[in-house]
Amino acid sequence: MGLQKQVMDKMKEAMKSKDTVALTALRALKSAFMLANTQTGTGDISEAEELKIIQKQVKQRKDSAVVFSEQGRNDLAKPELEEAKVLEQFLPESLSEEEITKVVAEVIAKTNATGMKDMGKVMGMVSKQLAGVADGSTISVLVKKALA
Repeated sequence: MGLQKQVMDKMKEAMKSKDTVALTALRALKSAFMLANTQTGTGDISEAEELKIIQKQVKQRKDSAVVFSEQGRNDLAKPELEEAKVLEQFLPESLSEEEITKVVAEVIAKTNATGMKDMGKVMGMVSKQLAGVADGSTISVLVKKALA
């Protein structure tokens, strides 16, 4: 419940300071947490699941901003990016590409992966190991590069 409490505290701060962008993003995140809590049946989710939810929310906003920018709607893209920035404060520091590449190489050596046919196995292990600290698309690109 650590991250959920932090989100609630930030929501209170945003309400007091009348920061509508932060409040919108935090309310959406709180809603996603509540939905996940009810789906588990136990009413509580792990910190790893909380991180996945936050990453998903950030990714959705960045993807929306890209679509809006491509359509020439920078007035809609800007708030999406601002909301993503608000949500990113709850994520741990992301790893650099070099650090991710190092983990990919270790997993490839450990699994004796030889080509693209082993990509699923490697992706699964690397994604599990780097959950919350690396983006899935970045991992995918680096695994493909390493197995090619």
